[in-house]
Amino acid sequence: MKSKQDLSFWKLWNLSFGFFGVQIAYALQSANISRIFSTLGADPHDLSYFWILPPLMGIIVQPIIGAASDKTWCRFGRRIPYLFIGALIAVIVMCLLPNSGSFGMSVSTAMIFGLMALMFLDTSINMAMQPFKMLVGDMVNEKQKGLAYSIQSFLCNAGSLVGYVFPFFLAWIGIKNIAPDGVIPDTVIYSFYIGAAILIACVIYTSAKVKEMPPKEYAEYHGITEEEKDDDKKSNPVTMMFHLLVKAPSAFWTVGLVQFFCWAAFMFMWTYTNGSIALNVFDAPLKGSVIDTTSTAFQEAGNWVGIYFAVQAIGSVLWAMVIPLFKNRKFIYMLSLILGGIGFMSIFFIHDQYLLFISFLLIGCAWAAMLALPFTILTNALTGGHMGTYLGLFNGTICVPQICAAALGGSILKLMTPEGQVAPEVNMLFLAGVFLVIGAFCVFIIKEKDQKVTASK
Repeated sequence: MKSKQDLSFWKLWNLSFGFFGVQIAYALQSANISRIFSTLGADPHDLSYFWILPPLMGIIVQPIIGAASDKTWCRFGRRIPYLFIGALIAVIVMCLLPNSGSFGMSVSTAMIFGLMALMFLDTSINMAMQPFKMLVGDMVNEKQKGLAYSIQSFLCNAGSLVGYVFPFFLAWIGIKNIAPDGVIPDTVIYSFYIGAAILIACVIYTSAKVKEMPPKEYAEYHGITEEEKDDDKKSNPVTMMFHLLVKAPSAFWTVGLVQFFCWAAFMFMWTYTNGSIALNVFDAPLKGSVIDTTSTAFQEAGNWVGIYFAVQAIGSVLWAMVIPLFKNRKFIYMLSLILGGIGFMSIFFIHDQYLLFISFLLIGCAWAAMLALPFTILTNALTGGHMGTYLGLFNGTICVPQICAAALGGSILKLMTPEGQVAPEVNMLFLAGVFLVIGAFCVFIIKEKDQKVTASK
């Protein structure tokens, strides 16, 4: 098997640059979905159920994209066609989702429209996002993978930063930040429009700059024989995925356990931060036992959630520069998650909008580790022609915990809510911190030193 040559910094950069635009779309979704559905009339105890769709679509779409792209080759490459089509669909849906309350539909119809738009948005974002991870696995040698995923982490967080601050910035320059009952404010609508434009521009850039390995060259660098190619053509995709899971290295499963607690924690953050900040920091008024979503305080809190998530992204960018300095990946992985756990738990006790910057900087440490270290550990344990399929299957360790957290979050919150009183959403953020600390201790069982597993049947 031939060894891959080192790539220049700018080639590694171009390989992941489109991720910047994809992450803007993802950041707009994660920071504004609870705000959008609360504005449309969703009960706080039901918010987590709206979040089931994104990871559900991810666990379905990403293995399919991985397996399909492993067997694809055309003049545009094997991964790039999928990311381009996914980005194109995302752009269309990003122009529709924030208008869910603007088409004169009833509340229930607007909710259904919003859910359908969210489903298509997350499907397309997953379709565009996964190929970037596969491109690094395909084209970067083991020595540079840590750097390549760190660059991807930097671009991811830079994109998040831009996406998170859009509503706040647009409100600052005078765009209207409040709207009639059931209608999404213009600050959110225009943020999605601008994000869609940046997304397609970034994906076009990567598509133009990156030249993927042709099949023969790819086989030489990944140790794929003609016999294995023939077997792949004859194999049933479902049987093949099951077989690959059986053969998966222990790193796949041990990192997956850590991922479970990490991604469940962040699902709680995306779902409940808006309500937590509105009540704990901005003293948003109530309508009965729920927050008044037409109030200035609620919409201002929504903009500040974007700022806090942007602070998290800044913390992640800074911490991503620190991570490669540690030779012991397990130590820095564990430390990062503990810092993130402290950040989440501190939100429960802080009522000052500026002190919360410290909390979200610490959460950014965990996010940086989650973006870079799991994929570095896994891809270093794999070779062969099913890198994309393995990464698609590994996405299950991201999606399953989010589905579990979304399915159970409402019930957990109800147990914490005294009858007739407003839901204490900040309790869910404290629980998220506990989850990250548990995930940190699970890092001890990760086995990095496995013999490489051939990512082929």
